[in-house]
Amino acid sequence: MNTLFPKYKLLLFTLLSILVLNACSDPAEVENVATGKFKIEFDNYVGTKNLVLNSVTYQNAQNEDFTVSKFDYYISNIKLTRADGSSYTVPQDSSYFLIREDIKASQIALLNNVPIGDYKTIEFMVGVDSLRNTAPIEKLKGVLDQTGGMDGMYWQWNSGYIHMKLEGTSPVGNPVNNKFYYHIGLYGGYNERTVNNTRIVKLPLGDLTASVTGQKSPEVHLIVDLLKVFNGPGTNLSIKQQEQSQKVANNYAHMFTVDHIH
Repeated sequence: MNTLFPKYKLLLFTLLSILVLNACSDPAEVENVATGKFKIEFDNYVGTKNLVLNSVTYQNAQNEDFTVSKFDYYISNIKLTRADGSSYTVPQDSSYFLIREDIKASQIALLNNVPIGDYKTIEFMVGVDSLRNTAPIEKLKGVLDQTGGMDGMYWQWNSGYIHMKLEGTSPVGNPVNNKFYYHIGLYGGYNERTVNNTRIVKLPLGDLTASVTGQKSPEVHLIVDLLKVFNGPGTNLSIKQQEQSQKVANNYAHMFTVDHIH
C-alpha cells in the first residue's frame, strides 16, 4: 500500500492540473476553435432558367404555360454528415428557415456553431414537422411566428403550417381569373390521422467537400428546380387538374440538387 499511494497522489495531481488549465481557458476561444459557420444557398430555377416572378412564361411537361407570382417553402431539421460517417444535427430552435423567392436574404440558411469537419452530405426536411406544428405558442419563434414574419404560411382554420406555397397564372388555371394555387400542408395529424406531406431530402456532395474550420465557412449552393413540382420523377402533374397534395409533395422532394460550393 505504501508504494501504490504516491502513484495515486501523482495521478490525482495530474487530473486536477488538467481541470485547472481547462477552467482558465477562454470559453469563447475554445468555441471558436471547435466550431464554425455553414451556409446553404437556395437558388430557385424553372428548368434551366432562373425563376423570375410575374413576368416570364414557363411551360411544364403537360405543355401548359404558366407564370409564377409566389414561391415559398420551409426547410427544417437540418443534418450534416461528415466524411467519416459521423453527423451533426442542427438544434431544433435553430433549424427552421422560410425560403421566399421575393426576399433574397431569406434564400441563405446560416448555420452557426457547426463542429469543424469535412462534410459530405446535407439532409433536411421540406416543411414543418409535427412537433412544431403542435408546439405551444412560446416555441414558435422567427419564421414560425404565426403573428408575423411568415407571410401567411399557416392555416388558422386547419391549425398547421403550409410546407410549400406556389401561386401563379396559366391559361388552364381557374376559369374566372386564370390563377392557380398549390398550398401544400399537413403533417400527419394531431387528434385525427391525416396525410403527411413533409419530405426528407438527402443530398450527397459527391466529389465536393464542405470543410468547416474556425476560419473557413463553406456555402453550399443548391439549385431548386420549381419545374420538378410539375415534372416529377414518377408523375407529371397538370395545372388544369386538381392534383392530390401527396403527389405534389412527392415531386417537390426531388427539386433540390447540389451545384457548387463557395
